[in-house]
Amino acid sequence: MVFDEFLIFQNFTVAIKEEKIDAYIARSAEFAKPILLHIRELVHKACPDVEEKMKWSMPFFDYKGEMLCHMASFKQHAVMGFWKASLMKDSTLVENAKSETAMGHLGKITSLKDLPSDKKITGWIKEAMQLTDKGIKLPAKPKPAAIKELTVPDYFTKALTKNKKAKQVFEKFPPSHKKEYLMWITDAKTEQTRNKRMASALEWIADGKGRNWKYEKK
Repeated sequence: MVFDEFLIFQNFTVAIKEEKIDAYIARSAEFAKPILLHIRELVHKACPDVEEKMKWSMPFFDYKGEMLCHMASFKQHAVMGFWKASLMKDSTLVENAKSETAMGHLGKITSLKDLPSDKKITGWIKEAMQLTDKGIKLPAKPKPAAIKELTVPDYFTKALTKNKKAKQVFEKFPPSHKKEYLMWITDAKTEQTRNKRMASALEWIADGKGRNWKYEKK
């Protein structure tokens, strides 16, 4: 009898729920709870092998080691998105994937009525699964363009020349630090503001500080 019960149990797929997602839904706004629960149920029904995970502080559903879809709750709306939405057939999903509308691809969801039909969502989930089954990957992101050599204005070069310590430190700064200072100085609307910023910059640079040193974690 025990063996028969074990065989019967094997015929059923038990949905494994992630406790962190339970907690996420529990602390979401009241309007969002039924939306998140419904999306979660649809994902598990369409994809029994789905694996729940928390990533970037929101619930994700993985399939065969790849991200399938996700959902999230905000103060006034909830969202759902597909990792490979840009490769899917639905034109709305593709367009929203380009703009990442509201961090999701179904727009801002404020109630269950805002969700497409269960049949449609299920179809999308299965389509996303097929992309994974076929080994179709998202195209690789283009490599960032080579960092162009920064142009230091003559007036700032002259100011650095008069402050040897600041000049030495500035020359050793990484490009990002140099760029932050140069943008801050050149964005000044008046000469008076520019000169004031240069004076502060020279003082901070001489001390080895970045432009945003006040906000850096100690």
